[in-house]
Amino acid sequence: MNTRVLVLLSLLVGMGAVLHAVTPPLLFGMKPDLMLTMMFLGILLFPSGKNVLLLGLLTGIISALTTGFPSGQIPNLIDKPITAFVFFGMLLLMKKYSHSLLSAGTLTAIGTLVSGFIFLGSALVFFQLPGGATFLSLFAGIVLPTAAFNTVAMVVIYPIVQQIFKRTRLASQL
Repeated sequence: MNTRVLVLLSLLVGMGAVLHAVTPPLLFGMKPDLMLTMMFLGILLFPSGKNVLLLGLLTGIISALTTGFPSGQIPNLIDKPITAFVFFGMLLLMKKYSHSLLSAGTLTAIGTLVSGFIFLGSALVFFQLPGGATFLSLFAGIVLPTAAFNTVAMVVIYPIVQQIFKRTRLASQL
């Protein structure tokens, strides 16, 4: 693997970890997963199977360490790698449009919904949902707003990162 790519991916994971750790819980200990935005950004910028595996595993481990969800460690370890490869698969299907802002936002919204579904589903299967909450209430109360927020964040961040890559000629060096 290219050292520059590893450094850039680690910076994205680090920023995602900080955002994930400082975001306050909203409902029953669940908080919006802003680390997903950084994982998706890393996949958009460096779309290869090795990078996707690395990002999925690292974000899963760090999310598990910083989760506010009761017994959320196992669901995070399940959710992130699966979501990373689902996102990567969708990106490959949209290869022709993969660098557009619309596709980045759309993929982020769908990826966040997939992540929330897998996370809540695995939490429901292996444990119980906190506070007697239902799957639907947590999905509507946390996952949908998180999908909207992550989409807006991606629409703001992605063009900035693309401009940085063009101006520094970083993309041509990788």
